[in-house]
Amino acid sequence: MLAGLDVPSEGQVYLDNTEITSLDEEARALVRARLVSFVFQNFQLLGSLTALENVMLPLEVANRTNIERQAKDYLARVGLSERERHYPRQLSGGEQQRVALARAFASEAPILFADEPTGNLDSDTGHTIADLLFDMNREAGTTLILVTHDQTLATRCEQQFRMDAGRLDTQAVNPAGAHE
Repeated sequence: MLAGLDVPSEGQVYLDNTEITSLDEEARALVRARLVSFVFQNFQLLGSLTALENVMLPLEVANRTNIERQAKDYLARVGLSERERHYPRQLSGGEQQRVALARAFASEAPILFADEPTGNLDSDTGHTIADLLFDMNREAGTTLILVTHDQTLATRCEQQFRMDAGRLDTQAVNPAGAHE
């Protein structure tokens, strides 16, 4: 709902001072294209595209220039220069998630939504992906909105909010830097 992929049954959602809940899907998509990138638990890579092409795709849609160089730079940042011509089925889960991180940050959107970005990964790979996510986020100055059930990952965030049965649990809201 925060990104406008779904609309609430009641209430309003504002994204960058734009009330998106009253917009139709096409208008919400335009707002998302301008402001938002995503990293999903299940990677959401296009199987018919190479790692490089998956990273280039949002840059092409945004009519950016020099997209191949930018995509290669982001793949290098996540340690996948040698794998740029590989298809998702030829990559491990951790490598696929690194492609997803490269794609998300290459778009240079000011807001990054990460939905269980380590949920499909083993513990060691999950830690590596989390480190990359937070390091790249810090470098980019992006607003990161992270959804996770992993309390260790959640504690790395400046603020934590908990949902219980679809409602904000106001007893569990942590101010910046606070830990339970």
